[in-house]
Amino acid sequence: MSLKKIVFHPGDIPSKPGVYVYRDAFGSVIYVGKASNLRRRMSQYFQPSRENRADPKFRSLVNSIHNWECITVRNEDESLLLESRLIKEYAPKYNILLRDDKRMPLIRIDRSETFPRPRLARIRKDDSCLYFGPFPNGGALRQTLDFLLRYYSLRTCRHPVPGREEYAHCLAGTVRDCCCPCIGKVSPEEYNTRVDALVALLNGNTDEITGLLQTKMREEAERRNFEKAALFRDIAKNIESLYGTKNRTFPKVFLPQAVDGESAVADLQDALLLPAPPRYMICFDNSNISGTLSVASMVVFQNGKPQKNAYRRFRIRTVKGADDFAMMKEIVTRHFSRVLEEKQPLPDLMIVDGGKGQLSSAVDALVALRCPPFPVIGLAKRNEEIFIPGSNDSILLDRSRSALKLLQSIRDESHRFAVTYHRALRLRTIRDSILDEIPCIGDVRKQALLKAFGSVARLRRVSPEEIARRAEGIGLETAKAIADYLKKHPSTGGLDVQ
Repeated sequence: MSLKKIVFHPGDIPSKPGVYVYRDAFGSVIYVGKASNLRRRMSQYFQPSRENRADPKFRSLVNSIHNWECITVRNEDESLLLESRLIKEYAPKYNILLRDDKRMPLIRIDRSETFPRPRLARIRKDDSCLYFGPFPNGGALRQTLDFLLRYYSLRTCRHPVPGREEYAHCLAGTVRDCCCPCIGKVSPEEYNTRVDALVALLNGNTDEITGLLQTKMREEAERRNFEKAALFRDIAKNIESLYGTKNRTFPKVFLPQAVDGESAVADLQDALLLPAPPRYMICFDNSNISGTLSVASMVVFQNGKPQKNAYRRFRIRTVKGADDFAMMKEIVTRHFSRVLEEKQPLPDLMIVDGGKGQLSSAVDALVALRCPPFPVIGLAKRNEEIFIPGSNDSILLDRSRSALKLLQSIRDESHRFAVTYHRALRLRTIRDSILDEIPCIGDVRKQALLKAFGSVARLRRVSPEEIARRAEGIGLETAKAIADYLKKHPSTGGLDVQ
């Protein structure tokens, strides 16, 4: 799925938290975003209704999108961390926030100190210190770390090696928040045992302390000290969310730049066990809206690179309604009838944009033509599954493999080419509107009516008063003339898009 406002299929995107990445035609990352629900968030970028209403920056971004990918994670915290990392790595031009040097906070512990003091840091340095994080919720981290420092009675003073002079000006020991190693209340060994316990907790061993906090929460609730109970509850929740083992593994994501054609072709041969490198590949896709203005496309890749002079586009002739399988059969039949008649070379690999149904239709068309055999696959957008004729099982390639990136590129290019053609036909139909036949309607008023109502079909259903109220520059008398003309010229049942 590529280029600007494509016909988006929300069902192809998981309803899970994650990060989405948009690239331009040169393979450069232009925007990185996060979402608690990828399907809902990404759908907002591809709504045709926003083309004229969105702000210029948003329109510029959408018009620059050539392809996209999304990475699912387990929770919103992970999506925030991954988004921040990718933005700092690629510095996309449409991202303003998170492009500065400010990082998510870490916890740093220098074990070389006599009495190590846990502290917050922003940058992970190669200095033999222990680092934990990053943590997306800075407020929760600070509140919880303050509690843990008091719980383990660790020092918070900034002096590298505190002594009696520092103790004289310190209140932490007085209020029993610190075990006071500076005056020998505990030995360095005993102090480091406390640090070891904190390190173990930061590594995910949270069961003991969360159990203790939950016990204290229940005790305070029984005493009707609900504020203290809520405090213990929040701290226990923060400790588990910040330091718990199940929340500490973050996805390793690699977003390759433009795929190298030669290596990707070789990798694709290995991945699909093809008899020869697929240097000459073609891909078919179709596009329609509820079966109207149905079109299809065929794109060609040579040695992993698009050959745009060999692209072809088709108007669907024989299929009525939204029957993707029949459309696929028609375009494959039409193309290969010509290929066989003119004795043109067959492709090394043919890709069908779709799953088992589209693949089966394409194979049936080739068999009916008695076409010599050659490799044919289907590439389904859902989970990027690869289907092979005669096999019930799909093939799933690693997302980082250049073979899959090449297949995605040719599939997305085919989709872009089909959608572009479909959009051009729609715009042509818009220009040839019945509104052009109304004497009092020029281009300015026509655009005002389409902007207000979207189509002639909707315009037919409203009163002259509503036309005058909603359409800019249309008075009541003109609105009555429009309504009268549309009433005298009813729709013929065809495509009344305007």
